[in-house]
Amino acid sequence: MHTSSATADALTTERLLLRPVRTGDVPEVTRLWTDPQVRFHLGGPVAEQIVRIRQRRIVGAPGVHAVVRASDGVLLGLVTVEPDARDGETEVSYQFLPEHWGRGYAREAVAAAIGKALETTPSVIAVTQEANDRSRRLLEAVGMVHVASFVEFDAHQVLYRKSGA
Repeated sequence: MHTSSATADALTTERLLLRPVRTGDVPEVTRLWTDPQVRFHLGGPVAEQIVRIRQRRIVGAPGVHAVVRASDGVLLGLVTVEPDARDGETEVSYQFLPEHWGRGYAREAVAAAIGKALETTPSVIAVTQEANDRSRRLLEAVGMVHVASFVEFDAHQVLYRKSGA
């Protein structure tokens, strides 16, 4: 997959732009935190008071990428790359609005974010619920390997890892 940096904080792919979150993105990002479908394997919709805190912190937050369709600027979701997240490893996480599921956008965005992260870190991990088949297929499609299973937040979780060259 070809990725290139548009700016220091943005990535472009064939169809997408991954850039810092802007103030105008907050309403759609809020949907990610409150939509029952999006949050089904993420502990359910986020409480209103937590949403308000996140709304104040999300704009320009380091490592948080708004994923927008290059053709029309529509916000599709978020991809977050967090260094030193779990046992010192870089972790990638993602949420996409349901109306954009099934079109390969998440796979394209996550692959780009992982590729960029692997330029500066030896490996990237991701954690998802064992029951989240869609997320597991995505992680496997971008070359991540299942390396551990455990229980966290009262649910069976799986940890995936991709190492650099």
